[in-house]
Amino acid sequence: MDPSARSLQNLAVDLSEGFGESERSNAIARLESHGLSVEERDGADDRTLAWIDLTFGGAWSGEAFKGANVIVRRDGAPVGFSTYDPRGLHYRWLRKMGSQPGVGIFGPFGVAPQERGNGLGPALLRLALCGLRRRSYATALIPAVGEAKLVAYYMQHSGARVAEQFDRAAWRQERIRAVVMASGAGTTFAALAKRVTEGWMPLDIAAVVTNRASAGVISVAKDAGVACAALPWDRNGESREQYDARLLAAISRLEPRLVLLLGWMHVLDAAFVQSFPEILNLHPAFLPLDPVRNDVGMPDGSVIPVFRGKHAVRDAVAAGVGWTGATVHHVTADADRGPVVMRVPLQLEPSEDATHAYERLRPIERALVQRAVVVWIYEH
Repeated sequence: MDPSARSLQNLAVDLSEGFGESERSNAIARLESHGLSVEERDGADDRTLAWIDLTFGGAWSGEAFKGANVIVRRDGAPVGFSTYDPRGLHYRWLRKMGSQPGVGIFGPFGVAPQERGNGLGPALLRLALCGLRRRSYATALIPAVGEAKLVAYYMQHSGARVAEQFDRAAWRQERIRAVVMASGAGTTFAALAKRVTEGWMPLDIAAVVTNRASAGVISVAKDAGVACAALPWDRNGESREQYDARLLAAISRLEPRLVLLLGWMHVLDAAFVQSFPEILNLHPAFLPLDPVRNDVGMPDGSVIPVFRGKHAVRDAVAAGVGWTGATVHHVTADADRGPVVMRVPLQLEPSEDATHAYERLRPIERALVQRAVVVWIYEH
C-alpha cells in the first residue's frame, strides 16, 4: 500500500483452467531452473516472516502469518514469497467483493531486490493464483493496488481487470479522536503530530497525557498546539490503585476512540484496558506474531528471546543476541502480548552499546508508528 496514493483499485482475476495443475507445474519448474527451492505451506516459518518485515517495511508478515504461502529460497535463505487466502483481515477494501462467496484474496507478495527481473515475481504470482483455484475459488481479488505500474503488471501477468475503485480522500474526512500517552522526550509524538497536520492521517489528537512532570513531551505538545496534562504518581501520597483510577478517569473525560502509547512507562491495569478497546503500544523490541511465544525467529535464521519490559533494547544488547527491533501492537491485559500490527527488526552492530542502538532505532520507531496508525485506520 502507498499511504500517499489518492485512489485504490481492487483487481479481479478469473481463475480459469489457465491456473490449473499444468500451470502450477510450469511455474515451479521456472523457479527451480533459476536454482531456487519452492515451498508451499500454510503460514510461514519465523525466518521468512522476519525477512518479510526487514525487506518490506513491517506490514506484510501478519498477513503471511494468517494465510497460505509460496516461499522461494536460494541456498536456504528466503528471496521471495506470495501469500494467498489470508483469514481474519478487516481492511475497508475487502468489505464488498472481498466478502463474497467464491472470491479468494491474493497477496501480499514480494521479491528480494537482488532477485528482481529474472521472472521470479510472475511465477510467484501465478503459483499463488493456482493455489486459490486449488481451494475451489472462482475469482481472485488482488486488493488495494495504488500504482498504475502495478495495475499494469497484474494485468500483464495474470489477466487481472479493475473490479472496484476507492477514494482514500473520503476516508480521511472521518477524523478519529485520539489521546497520546507518553513518558519521555516526545520525538515520536512530534513526528506523528506533524503528519497529522500535513493531512496524512485523519486523527484529531485531543490531548497528550504524561506521567512525568518533567517529560520533554510536554513542551513538544505545546509547540504542536495540543493540550497536555501531567499526571505523575505520588507514591508517598496515593496507592497504585488510586493512581490507576485517577488515570482512568482523566482519559475517560477525553473520550478517545484510539489511545496511543508512545513511550508510556507505566503498566496499565485491567480496568483501563477494558475501558478502551482500541489501544496501540509502541514497544522497542521485535515481538513474535504468536503472542504466547517467548522466543522469536530473526531474518538470519537465529532464534532469540523476546524482550518484553521497559529496558528491551538494553536487555537485547546485554544478551548479545545480535538483533533488536520495534513493534506496534494492540494492548491487552497481558503486557506486550497483544496482537501485532506492524514490526521491524534491526540488526545490532558489533560492540554497539544500548544508547547507540536505541538512537538508530528511533527513526524506525517514528516511521513504524505512522504506518501502523494508517493500517489501524484502514481496518476501522
